[in-house]
Amino acid sequence: MKHTAEWIQFADWANGLGASLTDEQVHQFAAYQALLLDWNMRMNLTAVRDPAEIRIRHFLDSLSCVEVVGDLNGRSLIDVGSGAGFPGLPLKILFPQLKLTLVESVSKKGQFLQAAVQELGLTQVTIATERAERLGQSPQHRAQYDWATARAVAELRILVEYLLPLCRVGGTALAQKGDGVQREIEDALNAIQVLGGEEPNLNTVLLPQRSQTHYLVTIQKERETPEKYPRRVGVPSKRPL
Repeated sequence: MKHTAEWIQFADWANGLGASLTDEQVHQFAAYQALLLDWNMRMNLTAVRDPAEIRIRHFLDSLSCVEVVGDLNGRSLIDVGSGAGFPGLPLKILFPQLKLTLVESVSKKGQFLQAAVQELGLTQVTIATERAERLGQSPQHRAQYDWATARAVAELRILVEYLLPLCRVGGTALAQKGDGVQREIEDALNAIQVLGGEEPNLNTVLLPQRSQTHYLVTIQKERETPEKYPRRVGVPSKRPL
């Protein structure tokens, strides 16, 4: 099956972000888009309903993480607040040997993620319909991951309490952010220190046909997170460190 012009353009744009896609992977993204549009008619997975916007604002934005994560084949990644699968599923399509865990506390969204994993023929994917605070205290997940990611979940000082407990020492938390990121970093420095993280790094991303800069905040974990973190469900957002 030949790719249409818009998917050829998508593959070119992905390549420009450092994500070189095979024909099969482009087909997987096309199937993912079709499934997302179909399910979105029945439940609110995303406010983005235009296919061209889905490709840029969801797929390419997720693939832009390649700039900091590098080759994820054989690595482990947990995506917190995954929603319709971003950035976890696009990264899994790009890196088939990635060990991926998608965390989504809303069960209907979890059902969509199950359907997407099956439809796209993906393996080594776990879907956890649970809150990040509970997973961070679970021996199965705590300090188990090379990468813990989140996109549009919470401000950084809250987010680091979800992500850093899930990272192994030497692993990295990655937050995708927009405007106001510098202030968020400043506000989060205390929490990062308490939770065992190093000084954050900030990378800028420019998506095709977009003037707004996106940011990738990475925080490497240098020490074990104290046992009492993350605190119980709801506390990080109500009383940020």
